[in-house]
Amino acid sequence: MTNADKNYARTNASTALPASRRAVLKSLAGMTLLGAAAVAGGAGCEKKSKASAGVQTSSGHGPEVTKLKLGMIALTDCSPLVIAEKKGLFKKYGVEGIVDKKANWAAIRDTLNSGEIQGTHMLLGMPVASTMGIGGNKVPLVIPWILNRNGQSITLAKALKGKVQADAAALKLIVDAAKAAGKPMSFAMTFPTGTHAMWIRYWLAAGGINPDTDAGLKVVPPPNMYSNMQAGEMNGFCVGEPWNAKCVAEGVGYTAINTQDIWKDHPEKVLAFKADFAEKNPKTVKAVLKAVHEASVWLDDLNNRPEQCDLISPTGYVNCDKNLILGRLKGEYDFGDERGKKQDPNYMIFSQRNCNYPQLKYATWFMSQYRRWGLVEGTPDYAGIAKQVMRTDIYEEAMKEINYAHGGANSSPETLFDGVTFDPAKPEEYAKSFKVHSMKG
Repeated sequence: MTNADKNYARTNASTALPASRRAVLKSLAGMTLLGAAAVAGGAGCEKKSKASAGVQTSSGHGPEVTKLKLGMIALTDCSPLVIAEKKGLFKKYGVEGIVDKKANWAAIRDTLNSGEIQGTHMLLGMPVASTMGIGGNKVPLVIPWILNRNGQSITLAKALKGKVQADAAALKLIVDAAKAAGKPMSFAMTFPTGTHAMWIRYWLAAGGINPDTDAGLKVVPPPNMYSNMQAGEMNGFCVGEPWNAKCVAEGVGYTAINTQDIWKDHPEKVLAFKADFAEKNPKTVKAVLKAVHEASVWLDDLNNRPEQCDLISPTGYVNCDKNLILGRLKGEYDFGDERGKKQDPNYMIFSQRNCNYPQLKYATWFMSQYRRWGLVEGTPDYAGIAKQVMRTDIYEEAMKEINYAHGGANSSPETLFDGVTFDPAKPEEYAKSFKVHSMKG
């Protein structure tokens, strides 16, 4: 275990999420920048950037803010922001967008709320939870853009190799035995209300395992997943790339299942802003979206993915060997167990298949899971919160201004790998339909 990981464990002891929903909520509230400072670990050491509210333009015709910082975490799906910066696409649309790496998602949240950064790469569930006031201060955030789909994985420790693959039901007897022996198994995700938390919860529950009562969940920043697994600190985790690929390459874990096999073309990271910033600076936000659109189209040309890896791999961004990043970006998956290698057509995408449209139903799905897992008590305002967070109007205006024909809104039901169908028109019924849950009220 690295010194940085030890520091993280000491300063963030309250973020371990053993069995209680109360622990989850306490974890959310307690994850502040104080803990973020100790998490650099595998992410590389970054100097704390000075607060900036953006530089105002003197002209009323262009973007209201001409210089802004955009947060990111060391994950492959930060790519649209990095490419827009490196390729001069932000400047093309009248803004100087500076990509600013942070150590963990709590730091992303806190620096966005403070105004140190003006927009950010973020887990889809975080703006929903922030707007609802789950686990912390109620700060309205908006999502006018989905950055990517697919491309995350659940990695298990090498000790489970040959015992568990894609079906978590095979894990249940092992989890039950560990619990009975007084040594419950531990799994990790990157933020309690984030995408990785919901994917691993959903997968475990599909196998009959309640992550709140049968095992423990803890928060680990993405770049620290590898070192924590190497040190034997957890039995499995869910995270974005390239940290799953690194575990396989180094022989410390193997891929149980890819998230696109849980939910094909699921939404993942988003580009988020504080609601008041978006309200005051609509031209700036639209300029950022236009630049990221061009970057995303460029990224979905597989011929460009080697260059993508060259640009995002340095210490200031993902801080990982570019060859470890590239394979899964091309759909080349080595599971690291007896299944061997697979060419997956549902690799990470950045613009295809109406990828970027901020569908209301995605916010609704996350709220249904917060309801399921007791992170919210009583029926949420599904429709109201979804409309408040998922800013389809900003997206549509920006794309209209560059004559881009997007695929539009989609409220069709979604069926996940367990055969359960989510109907966006009936989210409360869906939330209550699961046998395994921690629902309150």
